[in-house]
Amino acid sequence: MMQQPEHPLSLFTHCPKCGGKRFEIHNEKSKECADCHFVYYYNSSASVVAFITGKDGGLLVCRRAKEPAKGTLDLPGGFVDLNETGEEAVIREIKEETGLEISTVRYLFSLPNIYPYSGFTVHTLDLFFECEVKNSDRLQANDDVAEVFFLPRKEIDPEKFGLTSVKKGLKSWLDMHKNDF
Repeated sequence: MMQQPEHPLSLFTHCPKCGGKRFEIHNEKSKECADCHFVYYYNSSASVVAFITGKDGGLLVCRRAKEPAKGTLDLPGGFVDLNETGEEAVIREIKEETGLEISTVRYLFSLPNIYPYSGFTVHTLDLFFECEVKNSDRLQANDDVAEVFFLPRKEIDPEKFGLTSVKKGLKSWLDMHKNDF
């Protein structure tokens, strides 16, 4: 049986507003400062994931260059920055990781995820999009991607992808498109 990670709020020991040390559990998703009464809610971070198909029907996949899940397959994507929409984030992340420019973005669905990063558990809400690229001639691995390529649909195996929500999202996407192959 897999052990549940420690709740991220347990790592927050001081109030982020006044710096007080009496930062205590308020409920399962928040802490309250006994000094200034500020209540901090720990919410999911938003991230984006892209499904991009090539002219031959293959799916654009990446090989992760960094932990977590270094060396496994992934889909282009990443965290949403402050003051950025999901659509803006997926366009930016695709450009950063693959060099490709996006012409069309269509939201599909979302999935919760737990993303271990530098010894800290980040709870995310992963937003999945289907995207079309303007031109795939400039495809190159950049940023935190070791390799990027189009994988023929018949070779897609969700179990070869390292992140849980990407595996689940890929299974849903494949099911959505089962009559397309």
